[in-house]
Amino acid sequence: MAVQRSFRVLGICLAVSVLVAACASGRTAAPNTSTTAEPPAVSSAPTAVPSPSRTWVSDEDFDPDNFSNSASITNRYFPMTPGTTYRWEGQAFDEGDKVTRAIEFTVTNLTKEINGVVTRVARDIDITNGDAEELELTFYAQDDFGTVWYLGEYSEEYDDARIVKSPTWLAGLRGARAGIMMPAEPRTGTPDYAEGWGGTDVKWTDRGKVDKVGVKDCVPTGCYTDVTVIDEFNPDEPGTHQLKYYAPNVGGIRTGWRGKKEVEKEELQLVSRKNLSERALADLHDEVLAQEKRAYQRSPKAYAKTPPMKRS
Repeated sequence: MAVQRSFRVLGICLAVSVLVAACASGRTAAPNTSTTAEPPAVSSAPTAVPSPSRTWVSDEDFDPDNFSNSASITNRYFPMTPGTTYRWEGQAFDEGDKVTRAIEFTVTNLTKEINGVVTRVARDIDITNGDAEELELTFYAQDDFGTVWYLGEYSEEYDDARIVKSPTWLAGLRGARAGIMMPAEPRTGTPDYAEGWGGTDVKWTDRGKVDKVGVKDCVPTGCYTDVTVIDEFNPDEPGTHQLKYYAPNVGGIRTGWRGKKEVEKEELQLVSRKNLSERALADLHDEVLAQEKRAYQRSPKAYAKTPPMKRS
């Protein structure tokens, strides 16, 4: 759900088995046309959120001691229920050419300890013009105040069935630091924050700022109220912004853009949100664990320094 400005390259549809289903589905990211959605109940009622007195933290407040149940992510704007798969579809520009774009994000039932914190593992698949171009393992944790943190990623960029790049950054290793993915109680007028820092190996300097709250918005999965909009930007790329829309009790529903210098102009809408069967979730876990095995080999200075994932 946290679809970042990271490492995008055009590729050819993966021949590896882990992506056969995604590539063979025939869905080519045409916006606003999917009828496969399972619209959630439209509601702005909050879910249970931890309620210590400090609900706003800065990215400098990261402390592993504040994560007592970190893999249980219940933030109302960024809920991560294991077995849930989101699919966004739309369009973007790649080197001036208009392309279709789709992203699939699945919350696993796996956890991984990073920088002293037990994180929830998710898998992202980026698809351009029907071709899967990037496969990522991403890591999230919720602190005791309700803030969701991003602790890093391992990415595989493909050309045909061959991995051409595997950029990796994990908090606490090689200068990388955790960042905020969603504040406990997002509100306007609050400072911007780092969404992570890539350290010595990866140029990752994305920042976020609460842009709007209380927005109404409709996408193929339904119409939502009390939507929060986060403005994501990179200080190294002034004049470019991605706008992420989050609905309560659902998560990300839309990606837009703003800025005269924005060249990618990515626009995505949530077209489906569904729960995997037990069998499909077990298959996903096997695929993710196979990818982690590759990560240990391809990232000896970072990923190889972490303990293996666990089934929760």
